[in-house]
Amino acid sequence: QVQLVESGGGLVQPGGSLRLSCTASGETLDHYAIGWFRQAPGKEREAVSCISGKTTTTYYEDSAKGRFTVSRDKTKNTVYLQMNSLRPEGQAVYYCGSDLGKSPWDCDYYSDPPYFGFWGQGTQVTVSS
Repeated sequence: QVQLVESGGGLVQPGGSLRLSCTASGETLDHYAIGWFRQAPGKEREAVSCISGKTTTTYYEDSAKGRFTVSRDKTKNTVYLQMNSLRPEGQAVYYCGSDLGKSPWDCDYYSDPPYFGFWGQGTQVTVSS
């Protein structure tokens, strides 16, 4: 069973930056849509961003636009989420997810992707002074 693995979370002050990584063992992520999501305590999971597996297109929710950047390094089989100007409301467990090519929809419905069947265990991001 392929599993996605997130890393890079930690404690950061408001206004600070973190770079999250998403990789996989036993699977090449090059051509798959990878989405980033977060879930704060007591709240539902929400989408943050998605990078297409078919094109170079990236997508961002309003909360991430202008501050977060999603990118892919094929040489490292890793997708990154660079988060700048972090806010206290950004504190959450961050997850990456994908359909690993099992569906035709790529990032089309990434805001609520029932077709994303592969998820990581999450990495905690704490934004606090």
